[in-house]
Amino acid sequence: MNDFAITANIVDPVRGAVHPGTVTVSGGRIRAVAETKGPAATFLLPGLVDAHVHVESSLLVPSEFARLAVRHGTVAAVCDPHEIANVLGPAGVRFMIENSRAVPFKFAFGASSCVPATPFESAGARIGPDEVREMLTWPEIGFLAEMMNFPGAIAGDPEVMAKIAAAHALGKPVDGHAPGLIGPELARYIDHGIRTDHECLSHAEAREKIGLGMKILLREGSAAKNLDMLLPLLDEFPEHCMFATDDIKPDDLARDHIRLLVSRAAGSGIDFMKVLRAATLNPAHHYGLKIGLLQPGDPADFIEVDDLVNLRVLRTFINGQLTASDGETVIPPETGDSPNRFEAMAISPADLRVPDRGRPVRLIQTHDGQLLTGAAQARCRVEDGCLVSDREGDILKIVVLNRYQRKPPALGFVRGFGLRRGAIASSVAHDSHNVIAVGVGDADLVRAINLVVREKGGMAVAADDISEILPLPVAGLMTRADGLETAARYARLDRLAKSLGSALTAPFMTLSFMALPVIPELKLTDRGLFELSSFKHVDLYLE
Repeated sequence: MNDFAITANIVDPVRGAVHPGTVTVSGGRIRAVAETKGPAATFLLPGLVDAHVHVESSLLVPSEFARLAVRHGTVAAVCDPHEIANVLGPAGVRFMIENSRAVPFKFAFGASSCVPATPFESAGARIGPDEVREMLTWPEIGFLAEMMNFPGAIAGDPEVMAKIAAAHALGKPVDGHAPGLIGPELARYIDHGIRTDHECLSHAEAREKIGLGMKILLREGSAAKNLDMLLPLLDEFPEHCMFATDDIKPDDLARDHIRLLVSRAAGSGIDFMKVLRAATLNPAHHYGLKIGLLQPGDPADFIEVDDLVNLRVLRTFINGQLTASDGETVIPPETGDSPNRFEAMAISPADLRVPDRGRPVRLIQTHDGQLLTGAAQARCRVEDGCLVSDREGDILKIVVLNRYQRKPPALGFVRGFGLRRGAIASSVAHDSHNVIAVGVGDADLVRAINLVVREKGGMAVAADDISEILPLPVAGLMTRADGLETAARYARLDRLAKSLGSALTAPFMTLSFMALPVIPELKLTDRGLFELSSFKHVDLYLE
């Protein structure tokens, strides 16, 4: 490892000061930080941290995620491998850890606390208290990942309590997930030692959580965005804030990462040191990350930027190793295995027949840019005694096919996708990741689904003149392909879906949440329609 020195304006979040100086690096660590006279041409900052991300949502394995992230000055990520855990269990988490070792990027993985997320859909694995307890002993597992089962935590569910107790016994933090939770129930939730939340629905809710001891993550991902709403917290409570993307699509990651959040926050007028603290110091201390903060003796993890306004990343160093320069990664790609679990077989149009019973049906109502759906009702078009899509009324057939067992698909209808022709399908369907598809005609639905089945995972678009898929051979969630290439292919699929008529900002992202029953109000799992208000599966047909 080369020894070297860099002279620049040192931006020190520990002391809250900026001064010209020279950083001397030896053996991957900072040996000295010496002040110099006169301003320098560039600035050195600690490397940036994504405090909560599901790497799988980028469609990239960790090593490839890292190759994109370092281009934007990110050196570490706090990761919940919840998606692959739902498919492959602890073995999937092991894969993420092993793959991450191929790159110098600093991944901190958590033990997923809610696998499966619900008992109302079919997942590929179950991680109970015993498995959580074992995973928390792995040296690479630094925390208990987001406790989404906040009703269970509030009620003192024995299984939830056992998982939380296992983390506390080892002195490892517990992440939260409690959208809209306030008042006495919030206090009970936090009393269990749950210390973060990234799901705040209002500024007032976030302030209440901070008052009870929580750290709040300002999230700006590809689907859920609350950065602008929560920015005032950085000014009021800088020691209680961190930045996160949660779920980020590959094309968005190719464009930018945490750097963009830092730039936007600083551009809003908030003191730069408060902003930088949220992107470096706070996550480092909360999670015990082994990252450098530009102090003597620290790992040499830092970035060089042009100024503190544009924040254009010139170089990224991790453990003293140059990982990106002028927007290009210098980390070589990694190769290896592609574990998966995919048992679904090809389907035929006969599998998608919905008999007409002369009654209206329940209808999922999507909302652009939201994970929540509404519950409506409609009378569908009838052809040959069967209910079919009505593109004029924007009522389309939606399908969920169990990928872990060979079973008939679940069928329903959805409004809001806007497709005028064709179909889209994906094996990324939170949280159990069965195959999900929406389309105008059964023939195109079959083609799109069977493309995904053929590749044992992927995202597909099918129409008379279109038949394209982005294969996702790693657990049906990720690819080992080059990150920029994957970003370009995903962007092309997005454009194709929109060319079929969809006006949604992110059609595939919206599709991926149509099977998640824990988010209101009506969703379609592989077992049928699920209505959250009644907390049960309901019949497609209304009386």
